[in-house]
Amino acid sequence: MENVSIPTSKGNSGIRRFADTWLPRLVLSPTLIVFLIFVYGFIAWTAWISLTDSRMLPNYEFVGLTQYVSLFDNERWWSAVRNLGMIGGLFISVSIALGLLMAVMLDQRIRAEGALRTIYLYPMALSFIVTGTVWKWILNPDLGLQKVVNDWGFPNFIFDWLVDPDKAIYTVVIAGVWQSSGFVMALFLAGLRSVDDSIIKAAQIDGARMPTIYLRIVIPSLRPVFFSVMLILSHIAIKSFDLVMALTNGGPGTSTDVPAIFVYQFAFTRSQLGLGAASAMMMLMTIVAVLVPLMYLETRSARRV
Repeated sequence: MENVSIPTSKGNSGIRRFADTWLPRLVLSPTLIVFLIFVYGFIAWTAWISLTDSRMLPNYEFVGLTQYVSLFDNERWWSAVRNLGMIGGLFISVSIALGLLMAVMLDQRIRAEGALRTIYLYPMALSFIVTGTVWKWILNPDLGLQKVVNDWGFPNFIFDWLVDPDKAIYTVVIAGVWQSSGFVMALFLAGLRSVDDSIIKAAQIDGARMPTIYLRIVIPSLRPVFFSVMLILSHIAIKSFDLVMALTNGGPGTSTDVPAIFVYQFAFTRSQLGLGAASAMMMLMTIVAVLVPLMYLETRSARRV
């Protein structure tokens, strides 16, 4: 039989071209507009408020950098920045070390690997509010770990970090690491499983031991995973408002105060909206100053490879 071609009308062709080209844009445009307004629009609004003398309500009269001068003269702001630096540094380093260790252990094809992966990853399914509340019970000297050990017959055991101004900041790190290290493990395990087995077998034939293979061959090849993990953990550390509020409420005193709590309290509870906006913009500028160069360096190195 002869093939009979059915001619397509110009109208159908135009409709198909419209559906392929413009329909996806029309479908996505409401989401894009909402995103632009509620993200970049409010960032611009916050930047303008930081240049005004706004108190309880917005005041759009321009006053220059007065709020930033007041912010830099505020000792509590610098205390919050130092606390965030300590929490972020310990949280990121310990989570990476523990997650990488668990990933290497699971990479040995041990029994019950699936169950262990689920157990390690489960805390990430919880919110930071739940994590902070649970660890507040566990670390409470009158209810948690200290009382349990004392009731077991060890009356001299003391673990009162939660109420110790010098050690309370470490309880935030403990809770954060407990929740995030399993997620870091999953990312590293995926990276380890993507390494070509022939490279490892060739190194074993040459006489290299497994610790040496991991330290000199496998782990250095996980540079993109390290970069992704650092970005994710940095984001978690910076937005640790809910964890800190649930666990310590910024106390004792201001020993666990972080910039996010500073922004919230000054903008919404102390009626200093301009100062809160200035501190929020400083957080944004710090994030941009740190992450943009890192992303540029990583992209540049990836292009070279």
